[in-house]
Amino acid sequence: MKEYKNYIGGKWVDSVTGRKFEDRNPANWDEVIGIFPKSNAEDVEKAVEAAKKAYKYWKKVPVPKRGEIVRKAAELLLERKEEIARLMTREMGKILKETRGDVQEGIDTAFYAFGESRRLFGWNAPSELPDKYALTMRQPMGVWGIITPWNFPIAIPSWKIFPAILAGNTVVFKPATDTPACAAELVKILEEAGVPEGVVNIVFGSGSEVGMALLEHPDIVGISFTGSSDVGRKIAEIAGRGLKKISLELGGKNGQIVMDDADLELALEGVIWGAFGTTGQRCTATSRLIIHEAVYDKFLEMVVERAKQIKIGNGLDETVEMGPLINEAQREKVKMYVEIGKNEDKARLILGGDVPKGEEYEKGWFFQPTIFDNVNPSMRIAQEEIFGPVLSVFKVKSFEEAIEVLNSTNYGLSSSIYTRDLNKAMKAIEEIEAGIVYVNAPTIGAECHLPFGGIKNTGNGHREGGWTVYEIFTEWKTIYIDFSGKLQKAQIDTWEE
Repeated sequence: MKEYKNYIGGKWVDSVTGRKFEDRNPANWDEVIGIFPKSNAEDVEKAVEAAKKAYKYWKKVPVPKRGEIVRKAAELLLERKEEIARLMTREMGKILKETRGDVQEGIDTAFYAFGESRRLFGWNAPSELPDKYALTMRQPMGVWGIITPWNFPIAIPSWKIFPAILAGNTVVFKPATDTPACAAELVKILEEAGVPEGVVNIVFGSGSEVGMALLEHPDIVGISFTGSSDVGRKIAEIAGRGLKKISLELGGKNGQIVMDDADLELALEGVIWGAFGTTGQRCTATSRLIIHEAVYDKFLEMVVERAKQIKIGNGLDETVEMGPLINEAQREKVKMYVEIGKNEDKARLILGGDVPKGEEYEKGWFFQPTIFDNVNPSMRIAQEEIFGPVLSVFKVKSFEEAIEVLNSTNYGLSSSIYTRDLNKAMKAIEEIEAGIVYVNAPTIGAECHLPFGGIKNTGNGHREGGWTVYEIFTEWKTIYIDFSGKLQKAQIDTWEE
């Protein structure tokens, strides 16, 4: 067990509060991973001051030089991939196959950012007047507040911090209290990679204290947040009063369509991975399965039989397919939604719905793979994000009805359709209301070099990942260079030879 400190201004320091909180293993709640400072607004103030001071220097460092530091961080992550993956499995529960993938996503994001350090292109455009140039450039903004969730404790901070600092900003990072150890290791790697003091700061603590202090601080220019839609609305309201730039990546209620001509074996593996990977604790998880009536009975039986075989347990066991939920509160929430589903008219619980039995499950927050059928789109289990291994199944009569059901929620993050019909696939791409569409693949599996985000209650229009994330962390500056030697009035003067 380790004791951790905040990282402010290039130094690991205690919180001014002297308070602590424990980070525990959700597969074995007796195991304490580490002790962390329970910080407050005063700690945030110190971190913001350090970041402000560092910004004056950091923004002047050539972007390719910043990129070299991020490249070094990528190499260190690569060296320590297994070590961090095992820590992540202990800290948040998902299986090693997935935690290795989480770290790899951070590695990929860092290498992509390194490449982008020589591609932060602006645009040139012709001027309407002679002897005049018009061009644009991107510039950093200042100090950003980074607030991240527990389910991807390396990947999601990487999506935000690497682009933010590459663009020339400095950051104050508040990780989730369920996964602070992975966040600390990421900051240690950035420190070792050569990030100057004050460029990256981490303050551990609750959303009500540390998070709120970031939202309300006048010197924070923007907030990048991933989490629930309800919290996202509060962030938008509070940070919006200060006209901060706000990037919100929020919830999902993602659907997979299986048409009558689908490769059912392929669709089966897709829905099992999409619904029960990370114990359903992904914003992109497959929580709704929409099956054409012609294959409904056959495919549902396949899904149930395969889900019964999922091995639940401690993710450090390489044979385990599904780990625990993150904590007791999350398990209680999932149990609550199972009861809601059981009491909704006509919905039928056909698998799971409870805590698995056995001594090996007594110390962790495990839950069975759970499936409801006879679900209709108006039910709460069909509309609300559960964030657990609960799959709702719908029967539809046509492609058109399948699209209608898929689009029937207030979320619009990810989606999937399995079909061999190219026309239907292309029509689905056009008509599905979501930021991400997969054809013959599950709703999870985004790649770091492409835009990530959604519509409706899933976000506020920004896209992380790829080149689009740099739109979040930079401001455009437009430059006019007039070398005519005389006053020229745009829209008034006209060009004459």
